[in-house]
Amino acid sequence: MANSSSFHEFLLLAFADTRELQLLHFSLFLAIYLAALLANGLIITAIACDHRLHTPMYFFLLNLSFLDLTFISTTVPKSMANFLSDNRAISYSGCVAQVLSFTSCISAEYCILTVMAYDRYVAICRPLHYGTLMSSRACVRMAAAAWATGFLNALLHTATTFSIPFCQGNEVEQFFCEIPKIHKLSCSESYLREFGLLVVSASLVFGCFIFIVLSYVQIFRAVLRIPSEQSRHKAFSMCLPHLVVVSLFVFTSFFAYLKPPSISSPVLDLVLAALYAVLPPAVNPLIYSVRNKELQDALKKVISRTFFIHGKIAFSLCNLSFCVLTGLNTVSSWYVYCAFY
Repeated sequence: MANSSSFHEFLLLAFADTRELQLLHFSLFLAIYLAALLANGLIITAIACDHRLHTPMYFFLLNLSFLDLTFISTTVPKSMANFLSDNRAISYSGCVAQVLSFTSCISAEYCILTVMAYDRYVAICRPLHYGTLMSSRACVRMAAAAWATGFLNALLHTATTFSIPFCQGNEVEQFFCEIPKIHKLSCSESYLREFGLLVVSASLVFGCFIFIVLSYVQIFRAVLRIPSEQSRHKAFSMCLPHLVVVSLFVFTSFFAYLKPPSISSPVLDLVLAALYAVLPPAVNPLIYSVRNKELQDALKKVISRTFFIHGKIAFSLCNLSFCVLTGLNTVSSWYVYCAFY
C-alpha cells in the first residue's frame, strides 16, 4: 500500500457515475453557490454602507457572512470543477489547504454564533450595560478571538491529520477533504494523539454549545417577564433567526460527526455533508433578513443603487428584491432573470 509520501493527490468521492447526473449535481451546486455569493454579498454591502447597521449585532452578522462565503468557496468550486471535468483528483497540497480552510471556517463560525448569543443576552438581560459590554473595541476583540480560535484549532487538526502515514490508499469517501474520512486512510496507531485531538475539539464544541444554551435560558426567562406583548414579540423576533441558524448548524454537523456507525453509508454521508457544509451559507442570509425590517430596507437601497447605476428598470428591481428577501432564489427564477438580460 502507498503511504503519504508516495502519492501526490487524493481521489474524492463522485456523486454519480453517469454524465447526466454529474451535470445535474453541477447545476444544483452552481445554483446554491451563486445564491450564497449573492445573498452574503448583499448583506456585507448593506451593513458596510448603511450607518444605521453599524451596531454590534450587524457587525457579527457581517463576520458570519464573510465566513459563509469562505466556507462554501472552500469546497463547492472544486466539486463543480470535478463534475465538469469528470475528474476526482485533488492535489495533496490542495487537500491540506482545503482541510485547513474548511476547519478554520467551521470553528470560527461556531465561535461567532456563540458571541452572537452573548450579544443577544446582554441586549435583553443587561440592557443598561450594553454600551459598555458591547463597545466597539470589545466587539472587535471578540470577533478577532473567534477568527484566531478557529484558525488555531484548524492548524492543530491539519497538522495532526497530515503528520500520520497513510497506507489505505488515497480515495477519500467524501466530495471534499474531510478529516474523519482522511483518518480512515491512516495506518497509524497513535491513539493518544487522536484522543488528545478529540478532547480539544470536544471542549471547544461543547463549551460553546453549553454557553449558547445557558444564554438562551436566561434570555427566555427575561423575555417572559416583560409585561408588554409588543416588547416580547420584538425580543423574540431578534433572537429567533439566530436560534434557527444555530440549530441548523449544530444539529446537522453534530449528527454528521456523531451518528452511530451502524447507520453510516456513503449516500447518507454525502447528504449530511451537503446539509452542514453547502446549504447553511446559502440559507443563513435568508433567515436573518426575512423578518428584519432594518436589514430589508438596507438591502433594498443597495439593490436600488446597483440597478440605477447600470440603468436597469424598476420592474427588475422589484423582482430581484422579492427573490432575495423572500428566499425565492431558485434555479428557475435565475434562469428566467438571466435570459431576460
